[in-house]
Amino acid sequence: MPNPASRTVLLVILIIMGAGWGLSFTLTKIAVSTGYQYFGLMAWQFIIMAAISWGICQVRRKPPPWTVKHVAIYLMICLTGSLVPNSISYSVAVHLPAGMMSILIATVPLFAFPIAILLGIDGFSWRRILGLLCGLGCIIMIAWPELSLPEAGLAIWIVLALSTALLYATEGNIIGKWGPWGLDPIQMLTGASILGIPLAFVLAISTGQFIDPIKPWGAAEWALVGSSSIHVAAYSTYFWMVTRAGVVFASQVAYVVTAFGVISAMIILGERYSLHIWAGFALMLAGLFLVQPRSNAPSKSGVVPERGMQEDTR
Repeated sequence: MPNPASRTVLLVILIIMGAGWGLSFTLTKIAVSTGYQYFGLMAWQFIIMAAISWGICQVRRKPPPWTVKHVAIYLMICLTGSLVPNSISYSVAVHLPAGMMSILIATVPLFAFPIAILLGIDGFSWRRILGLLCGLGCIIMIAWPELSLPEAGLAIWIVLALSTALLYATEGNIIGKWGPWGLDPIQMLTGASILGIPLAFVLAISTGQFIDPIKPWGAAEWALVGSSSIHVAAYSTYFWMVTRAGVVFASQVAYVVTAFGVISAMIILGERYSLHIWAGFALMLAGLFLVQPRSNAPSKSGVVPERGMQEDTR
């Protein structure tokens, strides 16, 4: 257990990390504002993430291994943790407010818990079942078209946003059950990003979504660079914090991510929400509080916001 001074430092780092993660939803909204499509955005996101994470690996002198087994692992992480869910997120960002997206992505722990029970890496808990019910109440509040959505017919985008949370939760539980195969988080992120580059570029070019970077940059381009950089920084910092302060302390970043996601969307994008959205937000925070593992029984099924991977690495 960290001493009070160290805990204060860790708390400040947690708040900064969560604020950055929350801001990434607003940056995603800006990135799609000029009509860029998801595969084109993903291709350049992979390049940015690979460049940053590879640089970190070189500084640490721990490059990712490239055995057949590790390539298969990187491919799984690439598909379930980046290419598919992030492409969906970019498409959803065109239709849903950024603040609403940040609330919906917080359902990752709520999906992770029942999956963990099915895989046998977590136990049944009425307290956490109540957390799941709070999360369900949040979804109902947000998805009720006549009450809270800007326009009718957007419920399908709510479902797609929730599918990204399901993918992140599945990825996290796979790693919690069978991983991490001797890899640290930066090695996994680097390997997955490198494999994702050719996949995303082929998809972007074949679908006519390729983005030409040799042109004047505006807000959308810089927003993509910013969100990708935040992703690498927050992802690596999160796992560092798990090893220093434990999974339960680190898992509290979910509250900060959701809160700053809503706040940054209000400040930067001028978004405003109905009373039903705020009620759903409160229910989500309650659900996160109830579903997180207790300090005396850390769970391998906990979840990293956005990535969906939170392991007990102690």
